[in-house]
Amino acid sequence: MQMTLTVNVIRGPILESCHQIEAAVCDAAGRRVAGTENPDRVTTFRSTAKPFQLLPLVERGHADRWGFSDQELAVMTASHTGSAEHLRLVSGILGRIGLGPEHLACGYHDPIDRESLAVVRAHPEQRSPLYNNCSGKHASMLALAVAEKWPVAGYERADHPVQQLIHQTLAQVCGVDPESLQTGTDNCAVVVFGAPLSVMAHGYARLAAAMADGDARDQALHRIRTAMTSHPLAVGGAGRFTTTLMEKSRGRLVAKGGAEGLHCIGIPGRGLGVAVKCLDGATRPLAPAVIALLQQLEALSEGDLERLGDLRRPILRNHRGDTVGAVEVSFRVLSGSLREI
Repeated sequence: MQMTLTVNVIRGPILESCHQIEAAVCDAAGRRVAGTENPDRVTTFRSTAKPFQLLPLVERGHADRWGFSDQELAVMTASHTGSAEHLRLVSGILGRIGLGPEHLACGYHDPIDRESLAVVRAHPEQRSPLYNNCSGKHASMLALAVAEKWPVAGYERADHPVQQLIHQTLAQVCGVDPESLQTGTDNCAVVVFGAPLSVMAHGYARLAAAMADGDARDQALHRIRTAMTSHPLAVGGAGRFTTTLMEKSRGRLVAKGGAEGLHCIGIPGRGLGVAVKCLDGATRPLAPAVIALLQQLEALSEGDLERLGDLRRPILRNHRGDTVGAVEVSFRVLSGSLREI
């Protein structure tokens, strides 16, 4: 199936804004089964890479060695809101490996969680890298360094064994040569990878298709997926689309968002992976675009769609609360047999 997918912002009868979306859908063998006109659009993996950045720690048996719970594994894949529960989980991981917040290289930013934001504004001396939405990922990288007896200092740098192993692992899961992955520096200071959307979709298909009785890599991917779908609040938090999508689909989808308008989804029941990118980097159109695409793929039940509610077509309201417009998906199937919206 080939499609065009745009998200329009309508104010009354006026087309106010338009977001162009590119998407790719692949199976676990890397075959493209659906996509927009440019499914090989190259962009940065950003935080959608987190399940694969966690993979070496689980695959090498270190998660078992440290006795990490599924909820702790989930926060290691998180772009979290900085809630008290997220801080508790990340602090527990660091305590288990004998390190503290001062070892996190991610830096501080204000938390999204309102209660935590009120705390740090009232008590700025409590600011800590723990609040960073990537602190769980960084804790997992520190755990890998400690377990492998690699230096802790500089674990975020591209030349460190932690980042080199992650680079190799992510490329293998996504079915590409490591040298084909472009690299840069993420906002949290670790290596960020650039790849086509179809490569990202392939990786999420592998995550979706992984079996508990497979080889070591499959078992590790299955455990990570189970952790994410079992603890969606740890993966994001209240109000995060990633969390909402996994909650409302009752764990039948595994999802992870990334910065600059990116979202990836795995469909375990069918072994499919989906990568969706808003080309202007906006997050506003992601929920309706993702839901529309999943509906086309028949990956959402009527109950799922009902539970997702206004996210399918967000309503615009003015400062008095009046309805003045909406965010609407424009979806056109160019080839294939799936029905049009």
